[in-house]
Amino acid sequence: MNADVLIIGSGVAALQLAKKLRQDLNVIILTKSTIKNGNSYMAQGGIAAAMGVNDHPSKHYMDTLEAGRFHNDCDAVLSLTSEAPSLIKELNQEGCRFDMNSEGAIALGREGAHSENRIVHGGGDSTGKTVIDFMLSKKNQNVRIMENVLVFELLINDMDGSCIGVKGKDSNGVIHGFFSSHVVLATGGCGQLYEYTSNADTVTGDGIALAYRAGAEIADMEFIQFHPTLLYKDRKALGLISEAVRGEGGRLITEDGKPLMAGLHPQGDLAPRHVVSQAIFHSLEGGKAVFLDISSIENFKSRFPTITKICEQNGVDLSTGKIPVSPGSHFLMGGIKTDLFGRTSIPGLYAIGESACTGVHGANRLASNSLLEGLYVGKRLAEWLNEQPSSRPAKELIFSEAISCLTKESLPSIEEIKMRMMKNAGIIKTKEGLLDQLAWLKGCKIKEWIKAELDDLSIEEVTRAFMLITAYLITDSALRRTESRGGHFRQDYPFESHEWLGKRIIQSRKSEKDGKHEQIKAAIAT
Repeated sequence: MNADVLIIGSGVAALQLAKKLRQDLNVIILTKSTIKNGNSYMAQGGIAAAMGVNDHPSKHYMDTLEAGRFHNDCDAVLSLTSEAPSLIKELNQEGCRFDMNSEGAIALGREGAHSENRIVHGGGDSTGKTVIDFMLSKKNQNVRIMENVLVFELLINDMDGSCIGVKGKDSNGVIHGFFSSHVVLATGGCGQLYEYTSNADTVTGDGIALAYRAGAEIADMEFIQFHPTLLYKDRKALGLISEAVRGEGGRLITEDGKPLMAGLHPQGDLAPRHVVSQAIFHSLEGGKAVFLDISSIENFKSRFPTITKICEQNGVDLSTGKIPVSPGSHFLMGGIKTDLFGRTSIPGLYAIGESACTGVHGANRLASNSLLEGLYVGKRLAEWLNEQPSSRPAKELIFSEAISCLTKESLPSIEEIKMRMMKNAGIIKTKEGLLDQLAWLKGCKIKEWIKAELDDLSIEEVTRAFMLITAYLITDSALRRTESRGGHFRQDYPFESHEWLGKRIIQSRKSEKDGKHEQIKAAIAT
C-alpha cells in the first residue's frame, strides 16, 4: 500500500498531524490495537497553557525548565509555551468542549510544579478522551485508519539511507508492506516495561526500538517519570489517580495520618513528580502505606468521575476519604531525537509525541505538557509536510523467507522484563542494580535481537523483543549518567549540583519578573 504520509500510532500527536495535513494528501494511520487503546485517550490530566489573567508564557517557560532540572532545550520550551494559548483557543473555537467556569470562560486548574492555574480540562478528569473523540469526529476523508497492525520493521533505502516505508503484521500474522516518503512514528513511550505503570497495555517502546534498529539517534532514555499516585491495592497498581486531585486539595498522608510531604519541599504535595514519587517510595520501602486524603474535596465523585469508577471497580471505599497510592512509570522524557518539526537523523523518518525527544521536557516533564507537546509538534510537522512536493518511493521490495539467528527461547517473558526493570532500573537506581540488569540483558542475547530478523515471530514475540531492546537503551543510558537529575535518581550519586542549579533558578526568576524572554534564555544558556 502507498501513502503520501504514513503515521504509526493513533494518539493526540498522530491525530493532530492527520487533521492538519493537506486534504489532497493520501494519509494512512496504522495502530497496533484499536484506535482508542492508548495513553492519549486515557489521559486524565489536562493541557497546560498560560491563559490566566496573571499568567504569561514566560512563567510557563520557567516552570517547565525548573521541573526539567534545566536539562531542557530552552528554545524548544519557549516555542512550546508561547504557542500553547493559541492551540487551546483554536481547539475551543473548532468545537472541542473544555470545562468552563461560572463566568463562561475556560476553567483553569493547577497541578504539581506550576506557579499559576493554567491546566485546561475536558470532561473533568477525561481530557484525553475529550480531545481524541473530538479529533476523530473531525477526521478528514483523505485519512484512512487501519487497526490491529503491528509495525515491526522500518524499510530503509540502501542507496541513500532514507526511510521508504514499513513492514506490518496483522492479527492473522499476515505481513504487509506500506510505502511512503514520509514515515511518522507516533507510538508513545515505554511505560509497560515496568511492573507498576499508569500506561495503556499497548505502550511497550515499539517506535523507539524500531528507530534504534534502523540506526536513528536516541537520546535521554534514562529519564523516566514515575507518577506519584497510582491506585495501589494488594501489591498491584490498578489505575492512575490524577495530579489534579492534589491540585484540588488532596493531601498525601502515611497510614498513621501524618502528612507525607511536610518539610520535604516548598511546594508540598504539589512538588515536582520525582520528588513526590521518591517520598512515597521511601515510605512504602519502610513498611508504611501511603494514602491520598480526599476528605476536603467537595463533590469528589462528580469532579473526578473516571477516578471514582476506577476506585469502585477495585473495591476502594471512597467514603473513608482515603485512596491507597503508589508510584508507577508514567512518561518517557527521552526517545527518538528530533527537532521541533519531528525530523529524526534518518531522512524521511519522523517522530512526534512521547516517542520523540524534542528537548522540551528535560529531565522531568512538567504536568500536562504532554498533550500540549503532541498538539504542538503534530501541527508543526503538518505545516512542514504541507510545503513538501508530493513524491512516492520506489517499492521494489522482496519479502524473503525470514532467517533468524536466534531461538525464541532467548526471549524472556513480559512479566520478567517488567519485574527486573522495576527492581533494577526503576524509581531509585544503583550502579550494582544497573550492572546486574545489563548482564541479564546480555544473557538474553540483546545485541543479537537488535539486528535479528523478526518476520517469523508472533505479535507477542515481537513485543517482547521490542521491550527487551528498549530496556537495554534505558539501562545503558542510566549507567552512563552518573548523577541524579529529575526522573533519573542514582542512589550512589544522590545529589544534584544545587549550587549551579540554585543560581540558575534565582537568575531566571528575576528575569521572569522582568517579563523579557531574552533575559530568561540568557540566564539559562550558560
